[in-house]
Amino acid sequence: MSQDVLSVIPADPRWQPDKKAAERTHALVASWFPEGSATYVETTRSDTVTAFSSGQNLDRIGCPACGEEIDLDWWFELEEEHSETGFTSLDVAVPCCGAVLPLDSLDYDYPCGFARFRIAVWDAERWFEDGELAALAEALGHPVRQIRAYI
Repeated sequence: MSQDVLSVIPADPRWQPDKKAAERTHALVASWFPEGSATYVETTRSDTVTAFSSGQNLDRIGCPACGEEIDLDWWFELEEEHSETGFTSLDVAVPCCGAVLPLDSLDYDYPCGFARFRIAVWDAERWFEDGELAALAEALGHPVRQIRAYI
């Protein structure tokens, strides 16, 4: 069964909030999705940087070095390869031109991201609005990004 997952992650892939900020932000997100408007809200923490893909929503990846499109199979294989261990480095040689680039600098058409912390809303039927993103960044104490995945 496929699901929509709306996630918010810190803009810096290696940054993590303290426990109070994480709990405060989780409570804020949960208040925006009352019972029945989403399946559940979860917080995830990791010692390593994890990829948060947009799943089946991902249409294309562009290379900022050469402007070519990167094969999605390459991305899904890379994501699978690091699914359990995470990423110790985001630098990778892209298959289109061989340039070594940070993965978070690629042009993902349907946003993808990398983080050690995430708050996810399962089966949310919307994106976070700009005001909500600003409130989340304030509660967390760090700029945030959102990712909407269909998995």
